Formats: sequence, structure tokens, C-alpha cells
Amino acid sequence: MTLENIEEYRNKLRHSAAHLLAEAVLKIHPEAKLTIGPPIKDGFYYDFDINVTFSPQDLASIERDMKRSIKRNTKFEGKELTKNEALEIYKHNPYKIEIINSMPKGEIITEYSHSDGKFKDLCKGGHLDKTGEIKAVKLLSNAGAYWRGDEKNKMLQRIYGTAWESEELQQEYLEKRKQAIESDHRKLGTSLNLFFLDPISPANPFFLPEGTFVYNKLIDFVRKLYEKYDYKEVITPQIFSTDLWKKSGHYDFYLENMYMMEIDDHEVGVKPMNCPAHAIIFQSTLRSYRDLPLRIADFGRLHRYERSGVTHGLTRVRSFSQDDAHIFCDQKDAGSEIKNFLEMLKESYTAFGFNQPRLTLSLRPEKRAGSDDMWDIAEEQLRTVLEDFDETFEEIEGEGAFYGPKIDIFIPDVMGREWQLGTAQMDFSLPERFNLEFINNQGEKERPVVIHRAMLGSIERFIGILLEHTGGDLPFWLAPNQINIIPITDSHLDYSKDLYKKLKTKGLRVNIDYSNERLGQKIRNSEIKKIPVMLVIGDKEKDSKSASVRTRKYGDLGTLNENQLIEKLLSF
Repeated sequence: MTLENIEEYRNKLRHSAAHLLAEAVLKIHPEAKLTIGPPIKDGFYYDFDINVTFSPQDLASIERDMKRSIKRNTKFEGKELTKNEALEIYKHNPYKIEIINSMPKGEIITEYSHSDGKFKDLCKGGHLDKTGEIKAVKLLSNAGAYWRGDEKNKMLQRIYGTAWESEELQQEYLEKRKQAIESDHRKLGTSLNLFFLDPISPANPFFLPEGTFVYNKLIDFVRKLYEKYDYKEVITPQIFSTDLWKKSGHYDFYLENMYMMEIDDHEVGVKPMNCPAHAIIFQSTLRSYRDLPLRIADFGRLHRYERSGVTHGLTRVRSFSQDDAHIFCDQKDAGSEIKNFLEMLKESYTAFGFNQPRLTLSLRPEKRAGSDDMWDIAEEQLRTVLEDFDETFEEIEGEGAFYGPKIDIFIPDVMGREWQLGTAQMDFSLPERFNLEFINNQGEKERPVVIHRAMLGSIERFIGILLEHTGGDLPFWLAPNQINIIPITDSHLDYSKDLYKKLKTKGLRVNIDYSNERLGQKIRNSEIKKIPVMLVIGDKEKDSKSASVRTRKYGDLGTLNENQLIEKLLSF
């Protein structure tokens, strides 16, 4: 069975399981109103209009009833309805009525049943033949969800589940899911004292000292690459007049995601992106071909209004900073600039253990800016660069931005989910909107091309992804606390302090565990905090000026004297 066929089969399986879920809920709560129950990646859900919140015991009871329905092995059967028939059948369910009335004229309306016709639901289809073909099913959780995802609508009760073609595959998935829950960056952020979220400022994280260290260390890391690859960092304003947002197009196409206000009777907006400000910098003085390529980098804070239903920990926030940069260059130099960016990106990803990125090249959409000749040149430049960089890249027709083709870089996490991190996008529209020009080597005015690019993307989002990718075991160079010195008793404290001073002078980040806990508990506490290196100090170590070294990555390294220890630590 091909991957496409497997996905199609699993969609049918999970859609069928959603109907069993709805049937089971109605048996317990016949007053519940059914809404929708689609298959989703790795599972399914169903939303119910009901005035109770499902408990874990409810989910267990509902799941048992679903499995009884599977054992009965009844047939899924569909039939067509006229619009009038459908409206009459579902006249007591406002959600189904809304769905029926929103269907395009002439579209076939279908109803599917199972349990020998005892359960029926308005549904466009996509089911297994019989309920018994569902070989494994598990209800996972429940949550609130707005009807149609709109905060203005009523809050519904959603039940999530998963279903598979075998118990073995389901168990494999559940193990991965358990691992992902344990590696959830929100949980790790709290346990490692990195950050927390508070409803006093929704979707805006509070970074604690150790989290702030990680945040700033990432920016320092990127800045060193900027020096190597000749980027010029700038600082731009947070608030701009509406005139800028109208010129950039954000006022027409992005206004609902922006924070707008009035200052001195003028409408202004907080910036959601850096590119318009960088265009202003480019046009602030006369540019010549000798000034290009101009690589402008900006860590300025960005603000975007994200609906509460889609915000999530650090990976979807309302205020963030990016390793954002824009390259202004001649069209003929765009390919080499993209190549340099990919080399920089490869260097950065290696430092984080992202060794298997997946790259895509998105090509021209139907509606687009720029001439076909310009798109031909740009797409061929990107294609040539990618063929040399990673021949396994995938081309995607019609998925480019309206302003130019783009390269996206994806990284898998512990669940096999992919996260889009880096991106490089050519832009033909921004130079036109801002009338950007430079004097070419013929003394004539010429339009530059703009390349939008980011390696890590949002720093907040990157920290969340990195925490889940590593399970909280950050690279040694990035860990806020690299070394924990553990004296076994108070008699070992003086030498522990001497060793602490020597390691600090070498630029290492080190703490001493002053607690009165037993040795085993001290080691356990250090493991919970994911501290990369533990140095245990007892009588032997004190007398020989050494330390017993335990590491999370390399295991037990035995006893090392001070010189050996420092050399080893500096090599990590």
C-alpha cells in the first residue's frame, strides 16, 4: 500500500471512529447536539454542544461503548438527502442546519448510519465498510473549542481520540505521544526554571533568569554568524504611521493581526514584521551597486495578534523577536546570496544537532507580482543552489508567496512532527511598493531584489522546539547551568569552593549544591534540572584535588584531576 493509500485508509478509519464516538456520547447524554467530527493527523475528534465537561471516567466509559460497537461489526451505510429532507431531519440541531444552508447549490447531501441504522449523522462520507475493521481505538483527552474556531461562537466540548489498523501501531504511537508529553516545552520551561505563562499577559511569556540567559545566548550565537557572513545589524522603531502599513500592504491584508492605536489623532500600528522598516532604511540614502548586497539584520520585537485558540506555549505567541534579516541585491547575485545563507544555516543547525533538515522549493502561484521572466530567473537560481546544497529537496508547484519563490527548511521533533524553521524568500513586490532603486554600473537606476531570510525564526518558538527536540538536554554551550558541584558532606565544601573559582575563571557556568540532602538525592535533583555535568567531591577527591565526573551525554568519566577536568570540560 502506498503512502497516499495508507493516509486515505487511515482517514476513513478515523472518520469512522469519530462516528462511534458520537454514538457513544449520545447514549450517555442524549441531550448533546452533534456538530462535526473529522479525522486529523494521527487521530480524530468530535465537537459536542453539551452543558457538562467530560471527566476521565466519562472518556473511559465512552471508549468502552465504542469498542462494543466495534465488536458488533455493523455496516456503515450512506444515503443521499434532498436539502429539504436534511433540513427537516436535523431541524432541532442548529449546527447541522448551518452546515446544510452553507453548502453550495447542487452539492449532494449525504447521511451515514451504522449500528443497523440506530445511529445517523449528516456526513459527506469516507468510511470503512464495517465497524469491526477498526482494530485499535483510544480516547486521549478533551478540551473546549469554539464552533467554527470563532471566539464569537459558543464554546463546545471536544473529545480527541486516535485509531489505527493494528494494536501494535497504536501502542507505538502512544509511546511516542507519552514521550512528547514528557518533553512538552511548557512543562520543561517550568521544571527547568526557564519561563512561564500567566493570564495577566496572554500568550506573552515571562522569561526567568536562566531562560533569559538561553535567549540572549542564542542571539549572541546568531550575531557571531552575522559578523562572519557580513550582516549589518540595525534597530528600528516599534510603532509606525498607518501610511507605512498602507504602502507595505499590511493595512489591506494583515490588519486583523496587528495592534492599532491612535497617537496625536493619527492612527499608528505596532510592527508585526521588520521588512517595511528595512525598506525605509534602504531608501534613506542614494544607493549604488557598490553598496550591494546590503544585508540588514534586526532583532526588534514584533507583535502579532494571534487568536487565543491557536496560541501555544512558546511556539505561537503574540510578542517575539526573530533572527530576521533582509538582503537587498542585484537579481544576478540573488543565487549566490541564497547559497551563502544556506551555508550559514547549515553551520547553525549543526550546533543544535539538527542533522536531517528537509528542504522545499515553492514555485510561482497563479496570482503573483513580477514578470514571468523575473520568476523564471529566480526559480532557476534557487533550484540550482538547492541541487548543489541538498539534491533531495522537493519542489512544490503553486505554493510560492505572491511576491516571489521561496525555500523552507523543516526539522522533525521527537514525535516525527515537522517544524518549519529557516526560510529564504525572494521578493519582487516590496521594491516596487517602496520604489527602491540603486545606481547600477552603467549609471542607470535599477530595481533591487529583496531576500527575506531567517535561520532560527522566532527566538521564542525556536527555544520551544529545541526543548522538545532535546527533551530539555540543551547543548553544553547553551545550558545556563553547565556544571553542578556536589560535595558529599560539609567537610568537602572548602575544596568545592576552590574548584568552583577555578572553573569560573575558565568561563564555565558552575554551581555548588549547598543543600543538606543525601548524595543520591543531590544527584537526582541535578538530573531533574538536566544539568550536563555533575562533579562529586568526597574525601578521595578532596585529598587528590580531583573530581568524580558524571555527564548526561557521555556517562561516567571517572575521577579526573583539575587539569584533566578543565581540559575535558572546555572540549565539550
